[in-house]
Amino acid sequence: MVRQLRWKLVALLLGACVSTTGSSAAFAAQVWLKDGRILEGKAAPVSGLAEVPKAPDPTGSGPLQLMVMVDDDLRRTFVSKRQMQDYRQEDSTEIFETFRIPQRVLHSGPTVKSVGPIMRVEPFDEFGRRIFTMNTNRGPINVIQCITEITPLWAKVEGTTHVWDMRMNTTSIPRETLAKILAKQTKQDDFDQRIKVARFYLQGERYEEANLALQSILADFPDNADVREQLEPWILAIRQRGAQRLLDELQLRREAGQHQFVLGKLKEFPSEGVAGKILEGVRQMTQEYESLDTDRKRALDAFDQLLGKMEDEAVRQRIEPIRREIAAELSANTMDRLASFRLMLGDDSLLAEEKLSLAVSGWLLGGDSATVKLPVALSVFEVRELVRQYLNAPDTLSRARILERFHSQEGGTPTLVAKLLAHMKPPIDQTQATLPDKPGYYELEVPGLGNAPPVKYLVQLPPEYDPYRRYPTILTLHGAGTTPAQQVNWWAGDWAPGGWRSGQAARYGHVVIAPSWAGEHQKEYHYSAQEHAAVLDCLRDACRRFAVDTDRVFLSGHSMGGDAAWDLGLAHPDLWAGVIPIVARSDKYCALYWENAELVPFYFVAGELDGDKTALNARDLDRYLKRGYNVTMVEYRGRGHEHFSDEILRLFDWMGRFKRNFFPQEFTASTMRPWDNFFWWVELDSLPPGAMVDPIDWPPPRGKLPVETKASVTATNGVYIRTGAGTVRVWLSPEMLDLNERVDIVVNGQRINSPSQFIEPDLETLLEDVRTRGDRQHPFWAKAESPTGRISANR
Repeated sequence: MVRQLRWKLVALLLGACVSTTGSSAAFAAQVWLKDGRILEGKAAPVSGLAEVPKAPDPTGSGPLQLMVMVDDDLRRTFVSKRQMQDYRQEDSTEIFETFRIPQRVLHSGPTVKSVGPIMRVEPFDEFGRRIFTMNTNRGPINVIQCITEITPLWAKVEGTTHVWDMRMNTTSIPRETLAKILAKQTKQDDFDQRIKVARFYLQGERYEEANLALQSILADFPDNADVREQLEPWILAIRQRGAQRLLDELQLRREAGQHQFVLGKLKEFPSEGVAGKILEGVRQMTQEYESLDTDRKRALDAFDQLLGKMEDEAVRQRIEPIRREIAAELSANTMDRLASFRLMLGDDSLLAEEKLSLAVSGWLLGGDSATVKLPVALSVFEVRELVRQYLNAPDTLSRARILERFHSQEGGTPTLVAKLLAHMKPPIDQTQATLPDKPGYYELEVPGLGNAPPVKYLVQLPPEYDPYRRYPTILTLHGAGTTPAQQVNWWAGDWAPGGWRSGQAARYGHVVIAPSWAGEHQKEYHYSAQEHAAVLDCLRDACRRFAVDTDRVFLSGHSMGGDAAWDLGLAHPDLWAGVIPIVARSDKYCALYWENAELVPFYFVAGELDGDKTALNARDLDRYLKRGYNVTMVEYRGRGHEHFSDEILRLFDWMGRFKRNFFPQEFTASTMRPWDNFFWWVELDSLPPGAMVDPIDWPPPRGKLPVETKASVTATNGVYIRTGAGTVRVWLSPEMLDLNERVDIVVNGQRINSPSQFIEPDLETLLEDVRTRGDRQHPFWAKAESPTGRISANR
């Protein structure tokens, strides 16, 4: 028995192939994507979402199979073949432990072909059974479900009253419930079965439960020295994996800017029985924090010493508030701003005031833009206050008066103001207005469009929020019958005792914004200007108040909110790093705007049994996937209209791989509504009324097409635009063109700027752009506007 136990334990920890009853092979195929993701499962080429995978026709006829479907038994993931980087088909070397639970399931008879609105779902009992209540055309029905198969990754749930095969992530089953279910399927005096439970937990990377399972074997067989001799090394090995995962978690939290959390956990990191390599990683991380603290103190001490050498009392008085600010706010998030100052401290050729200038200007403009000219650095400090006043000024006259004051400042040039904007705190100070007992949680509002009522929105900041960082942001839209607060909870987690959230947005360091974008009793998305304004105005307002990374804003929504996210993602593709419609439906303008998806990644999540959604969406999704767009479509097997928290970890992994490209070299965009009139660096006016269709007039007459705009940055420092709009406004930035050289702007074949004149950066243009768009990372420095030669008439 001991020899057999030893062999099985080796397999348990090392993942060797063990042929035991109730085990299933791990995934054999891996699809490597260009964005770095790896999809595992059974892979097959398909020609469309509605197609059952089949082998290609040997004659070469039939539809082209331009997509790949990967089925991991929990869900099917569809991607374009053009997004593939590699495909690997290997024999599996690992066996997944599987518990098959005998249940009286129905294999014929009434069948669940569509999952209606979910009314109530009871928790699973210790036998793996529950009651699932849904609404149907004939009223509510109760379906008795039972778990018939559990693997470390997924569980199969079938019906006893109806034919139904549903799959769910094993992590969706509460820990205590799962333990009870497994205990019912295990003979406590059977070594093989007890080890199988431990291996199950280990394969699911549930190291704490695996350790408890092995510890319980030791407790139940206290007098068996052979069992203890064999188990203890493997308990130690599990401890190593748990310690490594903790170290990985601390690395994740450090990257999210949660340094105090990391420091606290480093001090408590377990050392007993932990491998030297892991402890070395802990020591290295601890030393990096200690070095950071030492460098911080040295930088401040050096600053004080240099300041003491300044003989001009007036200059010293001007520097003193900057010194207090740096001392209060210099941290791991801002230390790089003093890189030039620290590097040049030992340079005896520099005067004290020049070194101080490096510190002051680096703090305000970033380490790479530090200057040794102290008058300029001090001017930039004063300009920062002017910028803040301008961005918060309530009217045109006030802004004009503030703008006049820039002219007397050396630091008031567009170049320096642009750098200042990128490194300053958000212009509206929002740090003191959190909701009671809920750190980082805000309820705010913006004016509604026209006569519409104000739009309220919620914001949840991540732990240890620092306004000097840039945070990836999720803008999430609620569905019918749900609330913005529920959307925040879905992404950031529920509130725990002590006033903190434990959800994924907190772990990964994301801001969550949830507008109340729809009417109180609204049941469907209307594709209206009021809805667009409600969402976009909340985003812009949040950018003015919080450190939103405008290159990493992800738009998401559930149900009706998913419909809105789909439409807004296509209507304004320049705003998003990615779009995540969950259980969404493609309708109206989506079918005509589909080419707008080329430059913005989409990640769709749906249920196989969510009515006819798959059939309705297939046309547009097939268009994206067949043309190689960066689109991922995930369909959960046997599931309906749900929130799909099962997918949240994969969503964060996906979001971590993308940033918006705000200055694409070329793009094509379609518009059929007057308010869908800005795309990256092109803004359109005088759109032909004959091509515009208001949502209340849908559907459009047969043959009516949207206005198409094509734009590109040329190799000769120019832009070329072809559009059906009557007027075009071109916004310019040194990020896309060299404004020190001549710029050629050609619209519909005609040059709209003088070839003898240079485009001059304009401070008012820059400030107004930031004030209206809220994007401090990519302000436009100049603009050119001209008629296009197109007549704005019905066509």
